Amino acid sequence: MNRYLKYSLLTIMILAIGFAIYYFATKSDNHSGHEQQAAIYTCPMHPEIIRDKPGNCPICGMILVKKVTNNHTEESNSIENVLKPTDNFIVGNFQTTSVKDTTISSEISLPGIVAYDPNSFVNIAARASGRIEKMYVNYKYQKVNKGEKLFDLYSPELLTEQQNFIYLISNDADNTSIVEASKQKLKLYGMNMSQINALIATKRANPVISIYSPAYGIIDATQTMDANTNTMSNASAASEVLNFKEGNYIKKGETVFKLVNTDKVWGVFNVLQGYSGLLKRNQPITITTELDENHNINAQINFIETQFSATDKSNRIRVYLNNNALKLPIGLRLQGSVKTNPIKGTWLHKQAFVSIGNKKIVFVKMNNGFKAKEIQTGIEMGDYIQVINGISVHDVIAKNAQYLIDSESFIKTE
Repeated sequence: MNRYLKYSLLTIMILAIGFAIYYFATKSDNHSGHEQQAAIYTCPMHPEIIRDKPGNCPICGMILVKKVTNNHTEESNSIENVLKPTDNFIVGNFQTTSVKDTTISSEISLPGIVAYDPNSFVNIAARASGRIEKMYVNYKYQKVNKGEKLFDLYSPELLTEQQNFIYLISNDADNTSIVEASKQKLKLYGMNMSQINALIATKRANPVISIYSPAYGIIDATQTMDANTNTMSNASAASEVLNFKEGNYIKKGETVFKLVNTDKVWGVFNVLQGYSGLLKRNQPITITTELDENHNINAQINFIETQFSATDKSNRIRVYLNNNALKLPIGLRLQGSVKTNPIKGTWLHKQAFVSIGNKKIVFVKMNNGFKAKEIQTGIEMGDYIQVINGISVHDVIAKNAQYLIDSESFIKTE
């Protein structure tokens, strides 16, 4: 009886030991499988490279680093993944700084260009229908003086008016009111006093009448102006011929070409978003040109455009310049400088942040290292940038953020 009891106990012990070994082995395999599923491998320099086994980066050839995610999906566009693919904490001892709650005044630098003043345009239009017999100006942007001959026009309508005037002064010269009315009509058709006096002296109608320039300026064709840039729509062809040529017929009121006076021009300056609120009308502005950077032109802001350009994220200001003495060519690049009033805010030195796309990052000191943190910024004033949100005056941050970015390839993180 004792022998059977002994064998039974031995059998039970062997079964219990076998079950225990099987249970712990199965649990260990499941735990290893979960760990293997949770482990991924990524490149320290290229976080977009993700593999489920060790290897080398296909871009730079670096050895992939193991990164355990604990079965949690990481946010692909987080700051930590962009800056530190292995860890968002940089271990090291770097120089530090902090933001300052103070008042800063500086100068705003504004790029600009010399543009035509549309208010100085003079339309040279046909006052009578007819045919252009001869052109004395042949190209766009050709300079003409006041009183210079532009073109000869044959007009049967104008020829008839000349004959009527000759009949009046020959047969009814005492009727001064009618004679003066006829003379005024000839002026409205484009004849000047010298031509009318010659008509009175010779009493012979001229079928071809010369049209003279009413002012000094530069000849332009009938193309429209670009409202955004205030430049000629076809200004690239500096020697392009005019639309009208000898032999063309024109109608009464039709514009033959435009005359641009360059004695008064605009200085048009671009103002970045956020800076327009710092500028006021009649505010002094100092202007230099690319022809002579040492010569300053003192002027004032005459107009601030309210229209915002979505292409370059800026609006524009205008400065009216007397170009009679300056002789600035159209299209010349300008550089404007405006002193701003003091602005109170929270300011950070530009070296202390780094821009990655549409985000600005600083490294906040925590224990024995630095942690990346996104901030929202405002306008820039000299070497400082305004901080809207993200850090306070109590935070200690790395003095040179770019140095930490360059060092991430050899700093050991855990």
